[in-house]
Amino acid sequence: MEAGIVGLPNVGKSTLFNALCAGGAEANNYPFCTIEPNVGVVPVPDPNLAVLNQFIETKKITSSALKLVDIAGLVKGASEGQGLGNKFLSHIREVDAILEVVRCFEDENVTHVDGGVDPLRDISTIETELLLSDLQLVENAYQRAVKQGRSGDKEALLKVRVLEKCQALLAEGKALRTVHWDSPEDRGVIRGYGFITAKPVLYIANVDEEDLLGQGQSVQTLRTFAAEHDGGVVPVCAKIESELKELDAADQAEMLDSLGMTEPALGAVARGAYSLLGLQSFYTAGDKEIRAWPVKAGATAPQAAGVIHSDFERGFIRAEIYNVDDLVTYKSEAEIRAKGKLRVEGKEYIMQDRDVCHFLFNV
Repeated sequence: MEAGIVGLPNVGKSTLFNALCAGGAEANNYPFCTIEPNVGVVPVPDPNLAVLNQFIETKKITSSALKLVDIAGLVKGASEGQGLGNKFLSHIREVDAILEVVRCFEDENVTHVDGGVDPLRDISTIETELLLSDLQLVENAYQRAVKQGRSGDKEALLKVRVLEKCQALLAEGKALRTVHWDSPEDRGVIRGYGFITAKPVLYIANVDEEDLLGQGQSVQTLRTFAAEHDGGVVPVCAKIESELKELDAADQAEMLDSLGMTEPALGAVARGAYSLLGLQSFYTAGDKEIRAWPVKAGATAPQAAGVIHSDFERGFIRAEIYNVDDLVTYKSEAEIRAKGKLRVEGKEYIMQDRDVCHFLFNV
């Protein structure tokens, strides 16, 4: 999973990035203090790993990972190169999903590039630049595809058809993510061009210490907007998350309790990103390692095996599967097997969330 953190300058992107993964990104009170993208890989909090470890002794526990890319702030005119916008936009094309940080706090000591706090205006600024950038890409790609299609090239003709639809949508101000692309071939064309507005978006409302749950008017307005545009919202106080990151486990737990929080923001952000990307987790568990693996909802058992190693998918024979809850009930894999609850599944099996798997393969 790779998610890009985007937003206007000075909305708290780099502060949030540092809090989530201790990346050491420069975070100062002036625009464009981030030029090259900062990259960090963070574990996704997963309580099922601890549950598995209650019943299976192991030497190592490994969570799924979320790769975060802190991309420099975008400004009005970015699609025309303002504020090094073209360079920054190219970084966004490479990620799987967008985490858009939206400022929802007032602070006279932290400047705002547009003079005041207005979440919907900020989103409109970002979305407009992303739309214009995609429109430029479509127009250039369309001309090339038309030329190639004159020879009857089927792939080029497919691109022409898809790009014509994209061009019409973008010209109407509609993000490509708002359309369901039925054909796998169409979706392949979209992915191939890396269109930014086709990527799913999770809005991260950067709130102040007095509104940790995001009950203030700015966040409520943002939630309404997100609901109307198939997006999600996670309220986060980047300032508090920065403080939490500096504490040891005991002090962190005490601070969370005093704030009425159950966990740092990483958990909520990671779950939001998981949902955004249509992912679920399956597990492998043994005496050497208990590990969580991300897989697309609807994936087959061979596809899940391929997440571990391509050889596993290519030589897939069958999978032995049980659920985390089965282990809680029967206390051991041996007892699960003895009770006939260990399922043997073939190539057509659709993976379920919280499956624990042993894959048999031959290459």
